[in-house]
Amino acid sequence: MEFPVLYLRKGAERRLRAGHLWVYSNEVDTRRSPLSGFESGSQVQVRAANDKPVGIAFVNPHALICGRLVTRDAAHGLTPRLLTERMEAALQLRQRLFDKPFYRWIFGDGDGLSGLVVDRFDDVVVVQISCAGMEQMKDAIVRAIQRLTHARSIIFKNDGKMRRVEGLADYVETAHGPDVELLAVEENGARFEVPLAGGQKTGWFYDHRMNRRRLQAYASGLRVLDVFSYVGGWGIQAALAGASQVTCVDASSAALDSVHHNAGLNRLDNVDTLHGDAFEALKALADEKEKYDVVVLDPPALIPRRRDQKAGEQAYARLNQLGLRLLERDGLLVSASCSMHLSQDRLVDIIRGSGRRIDRFVQLLEQGHQAPDHPAVPGIRETDYIKACFARSLTGFF
Repeated sequence: MEFPVLYLRKGAERRLRAGHLWVYSNEVDTRRSPLSGFESGSQVQVRAANDKPVGIAFVNPHALICGRLVTRDAAHGLTPRLLTERMEAALQLRQRLFDKPFYRWIFGDGDGLSGLVVDRFDDVVVVQISCAGMEQMKDAIVRAIQRLTHARSIIFKNDGKMRRVEGLADYVETAHGPDVELLAVEENGARFEVPLAGGQKTGWFYDHRMNRRRLQAYASGLRVLDVFSYVGGWGIQAALAGASQVTCVDASSAALDSVHHNAGLNRLDNVDTLHGDAFEALKALADEKEKYDVVVLDPPALIPRRRDQKAGEQAYARLNQLGLRLLERDGLLVSASCSMHLSQDRLVDIIRGSGRRIDRFVQLLEQGHQAPDHPAVPGIRETDYIKACFARSLTGFF
């Protein structure tokens, strides 16, 4: 098959040959291959300035990431057959990792399928597409899911912000089977039900699965504050592991309703909630001299864009100081970040600085990353985004 050719500027292919999969618009030789000449979502052959082929990519002339490599075989693109093979390879990994079908099945570039996220909730599969090229493979995605899992329901939850960047319309639709209102989740021995409509992303965040399991080892007999709790992922699992009392804080009253519902599912009577802005709630709790044995901070991305770096780091520092102030003399801070622009080392440094600012002796016990159903690509720093630091805070110790 003949593909239109996208030429790169001199040297721009080095990053791609080193392992990255994205082509930025300023790397394109627009004299040889004007971006306006390509149809959004089509597949193109990417060539270096010396005319050597690099691979086949989805192209979108209107986006900053104007090319996404889907194969390094410059003669063949991403076909429905290759899509199915990659989805099958991804499924085999998850089936080896987890004994029940609750996981992120496809993690975009991490599984060689840029712009595609698929989460599995037993026999319900939720799909998010974030690039124009993958949107054109929508029918093939449905067929592959049906062939590989015999899913009862397949739902496209295509309402993420990246779709707007790609010029794609938002929609949520059931592509196969009955409509679903609640998604069932089982994780680390806990049960959850989360609403699909109005829920964040696909409805659940599997990426912190291993870090929530780590928390369970610390929680027995302790008072736990779960901040930015959403539907209670951290707090419910801590309570199930024997925490004496859990308080979940979130700005969404609907999310906190789900916390109470999920506590009931797990027959827990020691989970309460606090509705409000996290920063304001933490300050109010400190003013009231409240203390906890464990404080979990799992905010949304506070550095959504690189230009937000300074303000975002200041927000992380303020948040960690507030969290540390609420800990008992010997307490555990679990500080998490999903901002890809914040490195693990920088998060550790923020915790260090926050501890020094309020005169706490801080011991770094463990560092967690994203679960293995979110495989990172070594050449793409953006795919390695989850951080979690387990830090012991001691007052008057040193």
